[in-house]
Amino acid sequence: MPDQRRTAREVLALVTDDGSFTELPPPARESRPDGPLGWQGYDASRARAAERTGEEESVVCGTATVGGTRAVLIAFEFGFLGGSLGERTGDRLEEAYAHAREHRLPVVPLIATGGSRMQEGMVALAQLQRVARQSALTRAAGLPQIAVLRDPTTGGGWATLGAGADVVLALPGVQVGFAGSRVRPSGADPAAYTAEAQLTAGAADAVVRPQDLKGTLGRWLRLLSGTDDRTSPSPSPSPAPTPDPTPDPAPVPAALGSTDLPATGWAAVQRARSPERPRAHAYLDAYFTTRVHLSGDRCGGTDPDGILCGFGEHHGRTVAFAAQTGTGTRPAGYRTAARLIRLADRLGVPVLTLVDTPGAANDAEAERQGAGAAIAEVFGAVAGARVPVTTLVIGEGGSGGALALAAPDNTWATPDSYFSVIAPELAAAILKRPQEEIENTADQLRIRPQDLVELGVVRGIVEDSGREGDPATSPPPP
Repeated sequence: MPDQRRTAREVLALVTDDGSFTELPPPARESRPDGPLGWQGYDASRARAAERTGEEESVVCGTATVGGTRAVLIAFEFGFLGGSLGERTGDRLEEAYAHAREHRLPVVPLIATGGSRMQEGMVALAQLQRVARQSALTRAAGLPQIAVLRDPTTGGGWATLGAGADVVLALPGVQVGFAGSRVRPSGADPAAYTAEAQLTAGAADAVVRPQDLKGTLGRWLRLLSGTDDRTSPSPSPSPAPTPDPTPDPAPVPAALGSTDLPATGWAAVQRARSPERPRAHAYLDAYFTTRVHLSGDRCGGTDPDGILCGFGEHHGRTVAFAAQTGTGTRPAGYRTAARLIRLADRLGVPVLTLVDTPGAANDAEAERQGAGAAIAEVFGAVAGARVPVTTLVIGEGGSGGALALAAPDNTWATPDSYFSVIAPELAAAILKRPQEEIENTADQLRIRPQDLVELGVVRGIVEDSGREGDPATSPPPP
C-alpha cells in the first residue's frame, strides 16, 4: 500500500496540530433498506465497510488547527466503499460547509475517492450538485478552500471538491483524473492520470511530500485566512476575518538596482535589458518573509518561466503577487495572473504586480492558445478588482503585454526600467527608418522613467531609500 493510502484518521493526524481535531456530529437521516434503489446486499456492504474501517460513512468531517490556523477538514476514508459519495456523504459534506460559513473557517478537503456510489444510482451522482452548491456559497462568503489530493482522486470528487478548490495540493504519485482506473480507454497512458501530470497541465498548484504537507498546508491557510504566525498557536485561534473589499494598498517595493536615471531613451532600454539587473525573484525575496505559489491556469497550461503568482507575508499581512520575469508572457501566464487577482479580490487581499516583459508572447502557438483573450482576462481582472492593486515596473514594459498587469492609478517605476507603446526597434521598422535611427526613435517615444512621470503614466520613480510605502519621485531633468 503506497504511503499516500492512509486512512481518514491517519491523514487527519498527519496534517493537524496535536489534539486539535473535533469531529462534527453526523446529520440524522432515516435509513432505507438497501438504499434508495433497493440494491440487494447494499446494507451488508455498508456494514462490512463500517466494521473494517471503524467509520460509519466515507468521510470524516470536523474542525482542527493546522499550524495554528483553524479550519474545517473533510477527510475521505477510501476503505469505506472506495471513498465513494452517496446520500449520507452529501449530508455530511453539506453540514461541514455550512459549519465553515457559520464560523468563518477555511475548508480543507483531504480527498481519496473513486467517485459516486453506483448502488445509489443517480441519487448518488446528484450529490455532486449539492457539493458544488456548498462550495459556491463558501466561495461567495470569501472563505478559502484548499484541496489535498490523495490516492486516488477521481470522478466527481475530483471534479468538485478537488478541481473546484482555490488551491490544489497533491501528494506525489497519486492517481488524479476524472476517469478512474477501471473506466479509462484501453491503452490510455497511466502517467496522464497522476498528480505530476495535473501539475504540468495547470490543474494543480504543487506536489507536496507527506512529511512537508502539514507545513505547506499551514502556510497556505495562514496566508489566505489572514492569520499571523508570529504568535504561538492558541487553543482557540480566531476565525478568518470577513474580507475587507478596501484593504490598504500593498506598499511599493524599494528599487534594488541602479539609482541614477537614464540619460536617453535607448539607455533606458539597455539598462532594462541588462542581465545584471535585479529580476522578479530578487524583488520577491526582498519583499516577502514567506510566500507560496499558485501554478497553472486551470485550462491546461502553465507559464513558470514567464510569470510568478502567489501569496506572501509582508510586514505581518498577506499580499498577493503576480510578477513577470523578463521574458515574453504566455497565454497561460496571463490566465494564471487573472486567477490570482480574482482570488485575492474575493478574499480581500491587496495585490502587488511587478511588470517586466518585452511583450506578450506572439508566436503562432501563443495565438492558438488564445493570447488576446488571456490578456483581456488580466485587463478585466485588474479593472474589476475591488481590492487595491499596486504596480512596480522593474524592467521592460513592453506594450499591452505589460500594461495588462499595471494598475491604472497606482503604477510606479524603478530607475532601470522603461515603458513603451512598442519596442523602439519595431517602431523604427514600422516607420521604415534605418537601423541607425532606432536610438533616436527611443528618445521620441519618451519611455524613460522620468518621461513617464512627466506624462502622468506612472506616479513616481522608486529609489532605494528604504522608505517602502513612501516612494521618492525624481523630477525629470531639464
